[in-house]
Amino acid sequence: MTIRAVVFDAYGTLYDIQSVAAITDEAFPGYGEMITQVWRIKQLEYTWLRSLMRRYEDFSVITRESLVYTLRTLGLKHDDRVFERIMDKYVHLELYPDVRRTLADLKDYKLAILSNGSTDMLTTLVRNTGLESVLDATISIDSKRIFKPSPEVYALVEARLGVASAEILFVSSNPWDAIGAKSAGLNTVWIERVTPEAMGEACRKSDLIAPLTMFKAVRMQMDEFGLAPDYRVHGLSALVEILSSVPA
Repeated sequence: MTIRAVVFDAYGTLYDIQSVAAITDEAFPGYGEMITQVWRIKQLEYTWLRSLMRRYEDFSVITRESLVYTLRTLGLKHDDRVFERIMDKYVHLELYPDVRRTLADLKDYKLAILSNGSTDMLTTLVRNTGLESVLDATISIDSKRIFKPSPEVYALVEARLGVASAEILFVSSNPWDAIGAKSAGLNTVWIERVTPEAMGEACRKSDLIAPLTMFKAVRMQMDEFGLAPDYRVHGLSALVEILSSVPA
């Protein structure tokens, strides 16, 4: 195996989507974490439903619709100013601490993002976090009008970077994304940010399962599809070690 390009998912992989909790809790004290979890779950669900129904809307629309759903479901009244302030956080998400160092260590490879995010959302987010000078491409699914894990989406990487699928390493912390890329023929790395042991310990400490723990139990563990990523790690920095043993 030879690797020429390393491609990252954006939300949850390079960017910490839980960082929206600071603004949601400020807007709705005591509800911040719950809003964050329900919002993300519905956001993903809407991408899959719209893909199946062939009723495409870009990710900015889906993000707004899933936030409306979340606030309505939790019985939280809001005005337009509060709503827009929460939405704005999605183009100011925080990077995980190991992102900048890892990308710098991988400078000899072609580096890109492949995301469900709309072109405008991704361009703004990448610019706001200073990654535009590091990445060779920021690829949105917009042109295909279908969301991950459709095989059509992963084919965008080869077309955009001019690198064969067999020479691409795709990195995601989302299990469904990692096996989607694997199914499409890419080499894959799954970042398992939270282990089952850690989730079990969180449950043992309390009779009530915290929303964050429940979210990770539902969305952050590998799915049963008979597929497995090529590598399973606990942080982006592990990519350097993986690639040190693979020809470039």
